[in-house]
Amino acid sequence: MAHVPASERRPQLVQAAIDLMTREGVAAGSTRAIAAELGVAQATVHYTFGTKKDLYRAVVEQLKADFVAQVRAASPGDGSFGEQVRTLVHALWEATTGEHGRCVLLSEFGALAMRDPDLREIMLGLQLDIEGTATEMLTALAAAHGLTLARPAREIAVLFLSGFDGLTTRHLTVRRPGDQPDPATLEALDLLVATTVGLCLGTPAAA
Repeated sequence: MAHVPASERRPQLVQAAIDLMTREGVAAGSTRAIAAELGVAQATVHYTFGTKKDLYRAVVEQLKADFVAQVRAASPGDGSFGEQVRTLVHALWEATTGEHGRCVLLSEFGALAMRDPDLREIMLGLQLDIEGTATEMLTALAAAHGLTLARPAREIAVLFLSGFDGLTTRHLTVRRPGDQPDPATLEALDLLVATTVGLCLGTPAAA
């Protein structure tokens, strides 16, 4: 078998781990199973990732990069500040829930992190990065409209993401594979958008 440089093998192994864990869960992601997924020797996984923590970090970072890239690629379109916020939030929803298995995988990592200090460190980094991205995008959108936010951008971003995470959890709980999102969840998502815009503008959510 031709030698594959580590710079090429690493992303291949990360993708193999993501594919495997998405189908079967984090617990199924042993080095032996990941090696079999890609068709390489188990030693290749150990050589590329010194520890399981390194592997988990690489998986979460790739999931985050894919997620952030998809959201950033979304165009806010035309319209008012509120309309553009709504467009971006729905793009975020699609990026989060569009691949059901990926959504479950990140939720599973989050649950495991509550009892695993190494995973907690990884998931904390993910949370802070997502909050930073939301803050940056909200600040840029307000500037494009010549608006001064009524509350600090990061404060609004943290509050919004807390509500968004709750709706994601609800979606995973009530939705069966193949179903469309529950109407009540989508209604709550639009209410979250209205509340967020109200916080930005300093007006009641209903406005």
